[in-house]
Amino acid sequence: MQRASKSNNYHYNKKLKVFANTLRNNGTKAEACLWKYVLRAGKFRKYKFRRQRPVLNFIADFMCFDLMLVIEVDGYSHLLQETIEKDVIKTKSLEAIGFSVLRFTDEKVLHEIGNVQRELDIFLEKFHKGKNHIVE
Repeated sequence: MQRASKSNNYHYNKKLKVFANTLRNNGTKAEACLWKYVLRAGKFRKYKFRRQRPVLNFIADFMCFDLMLVIEVDGYSHLLQETIEKDVIKTKSLEAIGFSVLRFTDEKVLHEIGNVQRELDIFLEKFHKGKNHIVE
């Protein structure tokens, strides 16, 4: 499959738009916390994130085009075997079109938001080092 880019609208799936809007309006407490304290309005180093973005046959909890990053916040249902398998497929599919995927549990977001912020900072450092790396 073709890499996600501006030219293909990052594989936006308009068929999932209504469902994504519903999820956006009924987000979990952890998603709301991550959005409010870390990602909203360019709080994360001025990068713009979108919430509940339809991509391929999935809805990404948070997506940043500039970083080619998807952030997933996983609740208790993600501990079930069936959901774990779906998460693996989702992650591999998103990575196949060029996104990096970071996953955080609800618990981590709600009780260790500072550590979540640090992990995002580490990702950003690696991202910028990778962009500046010249392959010979």
